[in-house]
Amino acid sequence: MPEKRQASPQPAPTAATSPVFLVSAGLVVLIVLAGAIAPDMVGQVFTAVQASIMDRLGWFYLLSVVIFVGFVLYLAMSRHGGVKLGPNHAEPDYSYGSWFAMLFSAGMGIGLVFFGVAEPVMHFTTPPVGEAGTVEAARAAMRSTFFHWGIHAWAIYAVVGLSLAYFGFRHGLPLTVRSAFHPLLGDRIHGPIGQAIDIFAVLGTVFGVATSLGLGVLQINAGLAHLTGLPETLPVQVALIAAITGMATVSVVLGLDAGIRRLSQFNVILAAALVVFVVAVGPTVFLLKALVQNTGGYLNEIITRSFNLYAYEPNAWLASWTLFYWAWWISWSPFVGMFIARISRGRTIREFVLGVLFVPTAFTFVWLTVFGNTAIAMHLSGATRVVTDAVASSVPLALFAFLEQFPLGGLTSALATLLIITFFVTSADSAALVIDTITAGGSDRAPVWRRIFWAVTAGLVAAVLLFAGGLQSLQTATIASALPFTVVMLAMCWALHRALQLEALRETIVHAPTPAAGPVPGAWQRRLHTILHNPSRAEVQAFLSDIATPALDAVARELRARGVEAELLREEGRIRLVASPGTAEEFRYGIRLRGHVAPSFSYSAGPRDGEDRSWRAELFLREGGLDQDLMGLGREELIADVLARYERHLAFLHAAERTR
Repeated sequence: MPEKRQASPQPAPTAATSPVFLVSAGLVVLIVLAGAIAPDMVGQVFTAVQASIMDRLGWFYLLSVVIFVGFVLYLAMSRHGGVKLGPNHAEPDYSYGSWFAMLFSAGMGIGLVFFGVAEPVMHFTTPPVGEAGTVEAARAAMRSTFFHWGIHAWAIYAVVGLSLAYFGFRHGLPLTVRSAFHPLLGDRIHGPIGQAIDIFAVLGTVFGVATSLGLGVLQINAGLAHLTGLPETLPVQVALIAAITGMATVSVVLGLDAGIRRLSQFNVILAAALVVFVVAVGPTVFLLKALVQNTGGYLNEIITRSFNLYAYEPNAWLASWTLFYWAWWISWSPFVGMFIARISRGRTIREFVLGVLFVPTAFTFVWLTVFGNTAIAMHLSGATRVVTDAVASSVPLALFAFLEQFPLGGLTSALATLLIITFFVTSADSAALVIDTITAGGSDRAPVWRRIFWAVTAGLVAAVLLFAGGLQSLQTATIASALPFTVVMLAMCWALHRALQLEALRETIVHAPTPAAGPVPGAWQRRLHTILHNPSRAEVQAFLSDIATPALDAVARELRARGVEAELLREEGRIRLVASPGTAEEFRYGIRLRGHVAPSFSYSAGPRDGEDRSWRAELFLREGGLDQDLMGLGREELIADVLARYERHLAFLHAAERTR
């Protein structure tokens, strides 16, 4: 938690000794073997589990997701929104374009392609209430589809992603799910409780990803059958899983930048091209109108739908759709959350929440309107019922039957199949990378064979679930595996909120500017000189060596003389005073040489020695830089600043202790 130093790094367990790896792999292997040996029994168990969960705990899923949405929106609008996911001076690792492409490809991918045509049509032909096949059914179908794919899904991802990025990048804890519970568990996150949390995350991720891979294979098989006549059989689907899992294995070996980032960008480009094609050759004006109206309908009903359990009119539709989706997003959240955490370092909480919630949602709404509304319009206008009939007979075939209604149907179907394959690969390799990180205790340097193991395992689970009952087993495994992690996520919200409250307390007490300790002759003249002068690199280096180093060294010696462990750390262009290192009372005061582009309003005579940069001696505390230049301070003034901040640090520790 913020008032404590992060837990001391624990030695990364090897593949042979990691309890998380051994238990997670063992449980998954047992389930795979059971599904392969007794698929009928496994299918019956899955069916019974789903019925029990949906009947007894559907309310829990629905209410939990409402809490997740409210929590992340609160964080974005509160004072915590300005907190960076990393040190204060951190900059984002990826551009907005790359960031959006990666989180969208990992977060929705296969599912959106699978259900983009089929779900609106299914709600249109078999609505939960009202008459099917009417204009009102069409409006309600799009509102339901938007609800399932809107901000609720991304809020689930945002909870996990925020927690992991905050504790991982701002507090230096391992980038794994257990780290989010450090405010509640302390160093016990490295023990059995923390390991159990990570095991839940691994199991949820494996089954959530396996569900998506299973859906993807069903649709790839349907596409190839449509294009080439390849039979739609289980052996063919298993062979497809094996082939595409091999591609994912190659991608995961290449790593995040070389493999996953490039595939994600390709996915978004190809998906956008399909959208533009359908808009151009389809009912363009109608789609633009429908997008606006669908969005309005979604916003108008978002509160009512968020709490609607059909309590007075029991309806199996809720379990088959809304509750399945909420469980699916929750089971995916360790994977997607950790993935978007890894690519979000340097962004503020507000930037993260707004970006994650609304940008992918906007693209998703466009996709659903273009494909779903066009398919429904074909039926309502009487032009053709081919798509409606295809959805009724084979959901995976719906997209290809839809594309056949436009020019170049064969080409667009081939491109759609390629898109599904690349989404499949992106999901599988991202999941393998994330699961490997969790089972390695947050390390991203685990042996390559472990990434390969998890990529292959996800494919095996998808194959077994198809063997044990097809789409029904995929859905049931997702719902069951998400239940324990829902509890984990609720506790994660509590832990993150507590940590942010303590950080706000630290900000109030510790980070305020400190006054100088009494009048120092000539001090204000020196300060004015610094304000009107752009120091050179050599001038700042002289300040660090001649003033800052002796001042901090004097404080360190005095602290040691009074029984407080203290050390002065020197690096090139940087010095740090650390008091009580490795304890809850640790205090850091650092000064770093940093260069900036010389301001255009400079009062100085111009760059010295050909330099076009201005140099600063910037203050850094535990959370990073404060954008405060210490140039111009004398030795006594600098010591006064150190002591004032140390005093406030101790005051914060006392205040934090009282809040427990």
